[in-house]
Amino acid sequence: MLIILPPSETKAAGGDGSPLDFATLSFPMLNPTRENIASDLIRLHLSEALGVLGVSRKQQRLVEYNKVLLSSPTLPALLRFTGVLYDALSAPSLSPAAWRRLAVGDALFGLLMASDRIPMYRLSGNTKLPRPNGETPTMKSRWGQEISAALATVDEFIVDLRSGVYQQLGKVSRAATLRVEKRQPDGKLKVVSHFNKHYKGVAARMLAEHDGDITSARDVADVLRNAGMEIQLDAGSSELRLIVESPATSPMT
Repeated sequence: MLIILPPSETKAAGGDGSPLDFATLSFPMLNPTRENIASDLIRLHLSEALGVLGVSRKQQRLVEYNKVLLSSPTLPALLRFTGVLYDALSAPSLSPAAWRRLAVGDALFGLLMASDRIPMYRLSGNTKLPRPNGETPTMKSRWGQEISAALATVDEFIVDLRSGVYQQLGKVSRAATLRVEKRQPDGKLKVVSHFNKHYKGVAARMLAEHDGDITSARDVADVLRNAGMEIQLDAGSSELRLIVESPATSPMT
């Protein structure tokens, strides 16, 4: 099984690894596009970058990280990304086997395994990053079918926990997905937005630490149910629905 996580806008600064080496990254078929995107990020002038990357003048430091993209220290991807999902995942306490079951879908690198070392940077999946010729393609246009082709090389069953914008960068046809819904007082279900990332992080951890074979959406549902989650899965569907009573209560408590 391979669990694909979304990236995070928030990231841990610094690192203890050597500067970025594209040759060491997983899915090397993505390297030409990775290098082109990195080159265009580095080329951006500060004033232009603020607008392109959606960063305020007070957050200028985030843009400056891109300028030293190729010379700054690196961290494993799973430690670089922070935020609600990654707090719930608690990567430092995961087993080595769990690390091998996790990947990240990303705008700059396309697809990373958990241990791939990357620097601090700023780029989101909905950015229109200018080329030297003045064109401003979407990230979806830049990646084309490359991420989907890379995912097609994965032999394991895929659990796709990416958010919509990152799923659009590289769709995968054979994958289980997870939607978080809250049960309202009248019994109706409503999609959870604010705590969606937390629950996906909890689910990712449970699945990554599971030692048994997971080869279908039904297997995913069984693992999460056995962990105490309420899961709905319609016959013939690959979309699991995680039902919560209150978005303020963790399913682990």
